[in-house]
Amino acid sequence: MSKHIGSSFDDFLEEEGVLAEAEAIAVKRVITFQLKALMKEQKLNKTQLAKRMQTSRSALERLLDPDNPSVTLLTLERAAKALGKNIRIELAA
Repeated sequence: MSKHIGSSFDDFLEEEGVLAEAEAIAVKRVITFQLKALMKEQKLNKTQLAKRMQTSRSALERLLDPDNPSVTLLTLERAAKALGKNIRIELAA
């Protein structure tokens, strides 16, 4: 009988030592989805958004890569401001 029967998927990921990484990737994918939706809504291409953010297109590519969880708060803030939005980060239980 498997030791994981009856446990949650989060418990399994935590036991495997990958829960934090999985959560970071999930959050990044949501942010990427939201940014791309705003770009489409505002009819902005990547070059235009990078220019608004005062960053390189390669930095924007990293930000929009859903599988790259490494992104700075400054980059997120620049992207949000360039799209007329604000970033709200909070610690949750």
